[in-house]
Amino acid sequence: MQMIKRVNRRAVVLIALAAAVSAFFDWKMLPASIIVGGVLALANLRGIHWGVRGIIDPEAARGATGRLIFFSMFRLLILIIIIALLLYLKLVNIFGVLTGLTIVFILIMLEGLKEAKGW
Repeated sequence: MQMIKRVNRRAVVLIALAAAVSAFFDWKMLPASIIVGGVLALANLRGIHWGVRGIIDPEAARGATGRLIFFSMFRLLILIIIIALLLYLKLVNIFGVLTGLTIVFILIMLEGLKEAKGW
C-alpha cells in the first residue's frame, strides 16, 4: 500500500508538471489529455490493487466478490472503451492520453524496482 501511495503522490506532481509544460505547445487539448491519461492509469492501478488485495486477503473483499470478479475480468476492456469514447467524441488528444498513461507506467516500474532492490 505504501508503494501505491508513493506512486499516486509522484504521479499527481509529474502529471501536473507535464500538463503545465504542454500548455505552452500549440496542440489542442494536450494538457487536459495528459491529465485524463494519468487519471485513467491511476484508476487502473487502484483496480489492480483492489483485485490483488481481494485475492490475497479475502476478508478485505468480503461482500464484494461479484464486483471483484467483474472488474478484474473487464478492467482493460472498460479502460479501452473509455479511451475510445473520449477519442471518438474528440474530447482528448491521443498523444496526451498516452503521455499520461506512460508517466504513471514508468513511475510504477521505478517504484517496483526500488521495492525489489530495497533502495
